[in-house]
Amino acid sequence: MERDLIEYIAKSLVDDADSVTVNVVEGEKSTILELRVAPDDIGKVIGKHGRIAKAMRTVLQASTARTGKHTVLEILD
Repeated sequence: MERDLIEYIAKSLVDDADSVTVNVVEGEKSTILELRVAPDDIGKVIGKHGRIAKAMRTVLQASTARTGKHTVLEILD
């Protein structure tokens, strides 16, 4: 569910929606979502001063609050 949420948000922001991939790495206490976009779209996902990336992380934390698992969003180059 979280993977789909981040993928949907990222595809809405970028020009090249086909290049958006989200890889899920499961751990015992945490889950890491690795987001990859096209090199030209990286600025659109991060935003000015990281505001869009911070907002995406906030939405992600709100969606996983019930499970009690810590979820981390990493935006990879």
